[in-house]
Amino acid sequence: MGQTLQIHPDNPQLRLINQVVAVMRKGGVVVYPTDSCYAIGCHIGDKAAQDKIRKIRQLDDNHDFTLVCRDLSEISLYAKIDNSAYKIIKSLTPGPYTFILKATREVPRRLQNPKRKTIGLRIPDHPVALALLEALGEPIMSSTLQMPGDDLPLSDPDEINDRVGKLVDIVIDSGPCELEPTSVIELMNDYPVIRRRGRGDVSQFE
Repeated sequence: MGQTLQIHPDNPQLRLINQVVAVMRKGGVVVYPTDSCYAIGCHIGDKAAQDKIRKIRQLDDNHDFTLVCRDLSEISLYAKIDNSAYKIIKSLTPGPYTFILKATREVPRRLQNPKRKTIGLRIPDHPVALALLEALGEPIMSSTLQMPGDDLPLSDPDEINDRVGKLVDIVIDSGPCELEPTSVIELMNDYPVIRRRGRGDVSQFE
């Protein structure tokens, strides 16, 4: 049975943040809030934790995992970014957007899309997520907490506990999140390609 921690959505308690990070460093899987919906994540270097997330969400090998990052410099370490992509990312972050880019060698192969060698990256605008990233000191390997057969991601902590509380190590309860996942924008060609319309406004790219 996983543990539930009530962490304040605006002023996260550092003691509890450090507790979550310690569990992640030991291979734990955690559910945490973002500026779109709740996400399920683990340490970037832990294959067993990644496999656990795949099993919970029933994901195939072509699923694009996302590296949730602290800032632009961290994104630049894990993705190949030209000037135009950099300007777009800078203008939209932090915020509810995920960017698909070519991965650098810093990204483990098991996290990349096997055919396209891409990786999803985002910088959330949520105090709890940012506090976790700051304490961890590296990206969180993440996926939207959307269960097989559901039309929408899970956003209510009570429902999250009921459905996945026994499958993960920690559920962070910071109150309800949004119902929409991020908007996904591919930035590998001369022009942005909208892969998913979500919470972030993508009208400028249409």
